[in-house]
Amino acid sequence: MEFINLAQKRYSVRSYSDQPVDDAKLMEVLNAARFAPTACNYQPFFLIVIRDLAIRRQCATVYNRPWFLNAPVMIVACCDHSQSWHRSDGKDYGEIDVAIVMDHITLAAADVGLGTCWIGNFDVFEARKVLKIPAEISVVALTPLGYPSGQPLVTSKSRKPLEQLVFWDHYGNINK
Repeated sequence: MEFINLAQKRYSVRSYSDQPVDDAKLMEVLNAARFAPTACNYQPFFLIVIRDLAIRRQCATVYNRPWFLNAPVMIVACCDHSQSWHRSDGKDYGEIDVAIVMDHITLAAADVGLGTCWIGNFDVFEARKVLKIPAEISVVALTPLGYPSGQPLVTSKSRKPLEQLVFWDHYGNINK
């Protein structure tokens, strides 16, 4: 698939079928995450893949939305900031690295017919407790993973035009 078509195809899925995710597709998505670039190639991320139904049900305390809990797979993206690259002014690139990893996950999932929904509004403390994540590890994002059911709520037509998003040569300049 051409990249622009893939980018347009990907949307935040909030309705999942109960069809199990094929292991080959899951591994393809996870492998795409592995190839995500990270600052200085430090790769300070790791992923927790949850397929066990009992653990998925426990995640209701982490993010209690039926569509999230109905997905057959959940992925939790984490960062070990002690392993991430820091710019000379101290800026930690770990969460940026995880964002790139999540982007690879969402696009790879769309490419193989799976849906995702990037979730940042969750209970971090509950995630640590349910998934046994140590305090020094940052829980950055969650996504359900599964086969979409229903129609997308957002389309490419609802995106801002490029002219509202791009400046030329300096901030505020809209002229090419």
